[in-house]
Amino acid sequence: MDIELVKCECCGLKEDCTQDYISEVKLKFEGKWLCGLCSEAVRDEVNRGNSKASDVEEAMRAHMSLCRKYKSNPAIRVADGMRQMLRR
Repeated sequence: MDIELVKCECCGLKEDCTQDYISEVKLKFEGKWLCGLCSEAVRDEVNRGNSKASDVEEAMRAHMSLCRKYKSNPAIRVADGMRQMLRR
């Protein structure tokens, strides 16, 4: 069983996975490998049935956009974290 290091195309997380698992995930997400957290977020968007995210491709595009926004500007992460903390 070969173990391979693979990087999530949304958030950039790296994981050690078997080639079979990598292939299975890529089949579900149109050739893109997503980590478990991102794949669940995409599935949730699809299951919600929002008109913008009615299919996997649209849901992935929306989630990738969100991930890029947070990775590109650390201040957004801090501000969002403070907002969530204040809500509690």
